[in-house]
Amino acid sequence: MEEKIVRKLFLGFIQIHILHHAKEHPIFGMWMLEELKEHGYSISSGTLYPIFHSMESDGLLHQEQKNVEGKIRKYYTATEKGILVLEEARKKAYELFKEIKD
Repeated sequence: MEEKIVRKLFLGFIQIHILHHAKEHPIFGMWMLEELKEHGYSISSGTLYPIFHSMESDGLLHQEQKNVEGKIRKYYTATEKGILVLEEARKKAYELFKEIKD
């Protein structure tokens, strides 16, 4: 299967995954890369950060910068809009997976 097509399909799953964790607690890039890797998503920081920025522009994530050991780290949390989108995505994903599971 073409890698480009697979990546395009999985982008939505990645965004849902980001929202899920950003609702639970503030997340940062390297942590999210490792979390995604544990679930079989192999993406680079050069792919992840534009996703963060796009989601922030869409009002789904809020960014806060913190000084961690002398370096600025960007933390992302889900906004109210992001939480609502996540809830709707969960419903849609559940319906889809029920239909295609066999």
